[in-house]
Amino acid sequence: MAQPVRIDELLSHAAARIGGDSARLDAELLLAHALGQGRAWLLAHADDVLAADASARIEPLIAARARGVPIAHVLGRRCFWTHELEVTPDTLIPRPETELLVELALARIACDGIGHARSVRILDLGTGSGAIALAIAAERPLAHVTALDVSEEALIVARRNAAALRLRNVEFVLGDWCATLAAQRYEVIVSNPPYIAHNDPHLEVGDLRFEPRLALVSGIDGLDAIRRIASAAPAHLLPGGWLLIEHGWTQAAAVRELLSAAGLCELETQRDLEQRDRVTLGRCL
Repeated sequence: MAQPVRIDELLSHAAARIGGDSARLDAELLLAHALGQGRAWLLAHADDVLAADASARIEPLIAARARGVPIAHVLGRRCFWTHELEVTPDTLIPRPETELLVELALARIACDGIGHARSVRILDLGTGSGAIALAIAAERPLAHVTALDVSEEALIVARRNAAALRLRNVEFVLGDWCATLAAQRYEVIVSNPPYIAHNDPHLEVGDLRFEPRLALVSGIDGLDAIRRIASAAPAHLLPGGWLLIEHGWTQAAAVRELLSAAGLCELETQRDLEQRDRVTLGRCL
């Protein structure tokens, strides 16, 4: 049975069990979550003694994180853009580098002086938790955003996130990339598709072990999904429309070739904050 313990002692013990570069931060996040407080409160009450029942509440959270379960899964939340989103093992965990995709898309959605887009149509392929689609929808409230995913479980999470953020300009569609879009066309198509090769050793370490393979792995070279998107997306872009795709840092040249072969122009690759090739985009003639 858990015993009463001081907050600073519990945090030190938890960090030692969790291990790794982010151990202390993880411990603080877990305890703050268990107590319903912020991290600043923990620092201000470091000498406080937790009752046995409060100490017991954090134990399973620490144990899960010590086993390597992603902190986002333990908490059930992850911050992305300006939002806090629900995440589950059915969705990819949103990552900071994907915010570049949102920034580049927003720059290509015309808006007035207060950030309101024209009534444009935007498509997010492989929406997962809805992170990209919801960020764009919030920043461009007059736009209509379609968030598509092949996983019904992921779409359930995305719908809950949209409801929590009170976003009504997002439509959720179950589908396999562009196969269910009929003749619909969009001004902007964005996607963070799976782009890891099936035998990549990184799949067996860190958070990737706990995320859905469907959202991570795409063939022998990681480009199968991007091939499908590149070949099909131009038929669903309006003249002058943009396709933006996130990819692995070694895949930029291959993705540019795929977009060029599909007839897109004005191709470019943008780097993330770590100066790694991250997003390639092209424009429909």
